[in-house]
Amino acid sequence: MSGKYVFKQGLKELRFHLCQTSEHSAATRSFLVRAYPTMKAKNPHTPILIREALDIEPKVWARFEYGKEKMVPLKGLDGSAIEQKITELVK
Repeated sequence: MSGKYVFKQGLKELRFHLCQTSEHSAATRSFLVRAYPTMKAKNPHTPILIREALDIEPKVWARFEYGKEKMVPLKGLDGSAIEQKITELVK
């Protein structure tokens, strides 16, 4: 299966860390409101976690097989740049 937000087979978890009120996490919040339903519908067995904490910079982690993790900072990115970073991370 290919297409937008289709994760590769080895991806075990996608985890977003962001602040629920700060301006530097606003683009990540709006991206998640828009894209989360599609990501979850296309990857129903992959956990997509959203962790909120006060005044942290937005980041996303992808956990792959054998415990390997990759992190991408999302601070300062707009919605389309966040989408591009997520696509690169999960492929």
